[in-house]
Amino acid sequence: MTSVYEGGEDLTGEVREKSSPMIELGTTGLKRSAGYINEEFLPALKGRKAVQVFREMSENDPIVGALLFAVDRLLRQINWRVEPASHNEEDKKAAEFLESCMEDMTHTWDEFITEVLTMLPYGWAYHEVIYKKRVGPHEKDAKYRSRYTDGRIGWRKMPIRSQETLQKWIFDDKGGIKGMVQLAPPQYKTTFLPIDKSLLFRVTTVKNNPEGRSFLRNAYRPWYYKKRLEEIEGIGVERDLAGLPVAKVPHDYLAAKKGTDKAKMVDAFRKMVRSVRRDEQEGVVIPTSYDQDTKQPLFDFSLLNSGGGRSFDTNGIIQRYEQRILMTVLADFIMVGHQGQGSYALHTDKTGLFRASINSVSQAIADVLNRYAVPRLFAVNGWKVDQLPQFEPGDVDPPDLQQLAMFMGQMNQAGVQWFPDPELEKFLRDAARLPKLDEKTEDMREQQKKQSDAMTMARQQMEMIQLKMQAEQAAQQPQQQEMANEQQAMSNEQQAMSLEQQKQQMANPQPNPQEEQQLAQGEQQAAEGEQRLAQKEEIHQARLAQMMRRGSTE
Repeated sequence: MTSVYEGGEDLTGEVREKSSPMIELGTTGLKRSAGYINEEFLPALKGRKAVQVFREMSENDPIVGALLFAVDRLLRQINWRVEPASHNEEDKKAAEFLESCMEDMTHTWDEFITEVLTMLPYGWAYHEVIYKKRVGPHEKDAKYRSRYTDGRIGWRKMPIRSQETLQKWIFDDKGGIKGMVQLAPPQYKTTFLPIDKSLLFRVTTVKNNPEGRSFLRNAYRPWYYKKRLEEIEGIGVERDLAGLPVAKVPHDYLAAKKGTDKAKMVDAFRKMVRSVRRDEQEGVVIPTSYDQDTKQPLFDFSLLNSGGGRSFDTNGIIQRYEQRILMTVLADFIMVGHQGQGSYALHTDKTGLFRASINSVSQAIADVLNRYAVPRLFAVNGWKVDQLPQFEPGDVDPPDLQQLAMFMGQMNQAGVQWFPDPELEKFLRDAARLPKLDEKTEDMREQQKKQSDAMTMARQQMEMIQLKMQAEQAAQQPQQQEMANEQQAMSNEQQAMSLEQQKQQMANPQPNPQEEQQLAQGEQQAAEGEQRLAQKEEIHQARLAQMMRRGSTE
């Protein structure tokens, strides 16, 4: 008997030929069991152990700390702006509302970004979205307190749900993330946080792994060896300064049974040897006792100094591992200059790669906000627009003002008109760290921009009308030439007929009745030719009048 699944019967070993394109048959292949992820092959980096290790790396290692501090400072200095979907009034109002929600939370936007950046060491960051009704600034209840009084629903806060408080994940049948189960102090109660009410930020989304992949994962191995070498180096320095403790006791004491006075004496000497330290309280107290036969002391304590140097340069080895830690995230430029070498050009190239990677981090944060946070905000307000506004992070690497000036100058020479443009002027002022314009000046520049656009549009329309008239006149030229040719031909015929009549009159001064009849017929034909010529002239004049009326209407 075959089992029945969502996509149909289980046809093991056979190729399914027919299935609905709207049914999901496979899964991502994420290794999980009972809500726990089992993708990591190192036992030390599985589950909560990974959180502890990455926390130790980020908070207890100077190199990793410098790296994370640099990333945090760079991302906090960028300017987050809201871009409307278009330039119509409805989309501009939607963008203004989103920007007001961004600035109306109980915490600042920079604080929110700082908490989101905890995804770098841990691989993921889970934030719960809490809303409020914007009643006014004087409300005591935080659910209604706001700078605005429009009565709309806005963001109250987006607090992080710490990585240390994760108990397990909840998935659907196809591997989709349904939420996180939290076990947090001080009450340590399990709480389910649905994904529809939260935002999940991740460094990577391979296999739809909710825990992503730590920014420091590739740095774990060099960090581990570096940590152990530093511990060994510290022990070695201390022993070199203090000397190797050596205690001498009689051999029968070493062979004494456990619990006897001799065995206790040996244990005391062992403890004393292990605990010797060079500090302000250093000192050793040993009993004075001599052998009756040899007259030598039974107990002795001394410090042996190691002669010569070490065969390994621990400092060089540790620096090598430090450099490898930074290389894993393209941040080895931090070491430039610390080793007495390095050029400015090399430093510029390396920082360029690092800043590009940081830009990708800010864009990943913006993608999550635009895909989940913004649509939910407008949906809860019942605000339906064709396209939603979006968060746009600024560039971590500011533009080179000299190169920017050269580019704008060259484009201006090519015919590009940059000003008046208030948005461009605002960008240039921000890039050059110049004072911002006041609202009146911005409104005036906006009006100038609209007037300039209107004049440009009118000029373009006039040029189009002129081009159309020229095209129509060019199209009428063959017809006019044809009519002129016809008139010339008729004139030639009339002249020929007139000459013929004159010849006949000269040849026959007294025409007979037949000649008079022929003469009358010639006159009649000449009259008919003049009539046809007049009709063609009228048609020509009517066409010209119609062209003039069409040009004036456009």
